[in-house]
Amino acid sequence: MSNKLNIILAEDDENLGLLLKTFLSSKGFQVELTRNGKSAFEKFNTSTFDFCIFDVMMPIMDGFTLAKEIREIDRKVPILFLTAKSLKEDKLEGFAIGADDYLTKPFSMEELLARINAIMRRVEAPIEEGSNTLMIGKIAYEPELRILHLEEGDKKLTTKENQLLSMLVKNQSEILDRQATLRAIWGDDNYFNGRSMDVYIAKLRKLLKEDERIEIMNVHGKGFKFMVKA
Repeated sequence: MSNKLNIILAEDDENLGLLLKTFLSSKGFQVELTRNGKSAFEKFNTSTFDFCIFDVMMPIMDGFTLAKEIREIDRKVPILFLTAKSLKEDKLEGFAIGADDYLTKPFSMEELLARINAIMRRVEAPIEEGSNTLMIGKIAYEPELRILHLEEGDKKLTTKENQLLSMLVKNQSEILDRQATLRAIWGDDNYFNGRSMDVYIAKLRKLLKEDERIEIMNVHGKGFKFMVKA
């Protein structure tokens, strides 16, 4: 794996921030150091970063709030939290926000490097042929084969059913914009295509009803939200 990653580091402790930047730079990473969450968010919006390292307790904007803001615009960039806290509740909150890992201070530089490399191996791991099966609640879904494995038997989806379900699943718990989805699948967001999409949504709800935790919600004036309740 290449170490030439562009990392954004948000750490308000000046000495620790400089130490981390110096160490990571010596390992071949490009590091942008910021002192608070607000500054980090502004930097993230104006540059491209491959990895985020955020201290949790920072002035102006804390690490959790920063991560929430980042996740609004980028759901995939890896986020590693640094914190002086080791409380289980704090770790759970961090993972709920979308953290990839959590490092409690004090830590060794080698442990930090190992965590970064482990996260990037997961992110960059190639998808093996035949392994692209997603679990939607208790229902197995193979988007490449357009198959839902249901209790009553396998269901082969139509192309549009599959495209729509795939977009919903990829954006799980997020609002899927109605107009953008129509343009992506139907090529035009006109009224008639909109009615057609509503029919497909109804079909998907019917297919997925065997798992009562699955819900495709209408979000008035915006689109849809795909949820799998715990």
